[in-house]
Amino acid sequence: MSTRRRPHRWRTGASHLAALFAGVMLAMVLAPRATQSISPLLVAPRPAATSEFHRGLQSAMVQMDAGMCITPSADADRDFARAMIPHHQGAVEMAKLELLYGSDPRLRRLAQGMVVEQSQEIALMRSILANSAPVPANNLNP
Repeated sequence: MSTRRRPHRWRTGASHLAALFAGVMLAMVLAPRATQSISPLLVAPRPAATSEFHRGLQSAMVQMDAGMCITPSADADRDFARAMIPHHQGAVEMAKLELLYGSDPRLRRLAQGMVVEQSQEIALMRSILANSAPVPANNLNP
């Protein structure tokens, strides 16, 4: 009886292996087609990169990046302010774009606060840069 079972088991194992191989091959052939037809349904539609919002966002980032590339001086404070002004101005421009095109009330409130606060910080840094006299270190409270 044991001789009969071994060939039967071998044939069953071979047929399972053949079925597994055929299934893997079929999956490999059909997988690209399945993912091509499903992927547009799974991915949320993206707005065109040429929308007004994205054009404005790109412009603000390019101007900000260019403005932040300063020539270093011997004064770290002045260099900091000179680099941060365009950084803050870029943030103000991006926040204004959110106010124009955004719809999430939380982000709109955040953007409104950014416009006010960072505009004030820009004005402060500009006034510090306009005043060339250094501030004594002992007058500062950390």
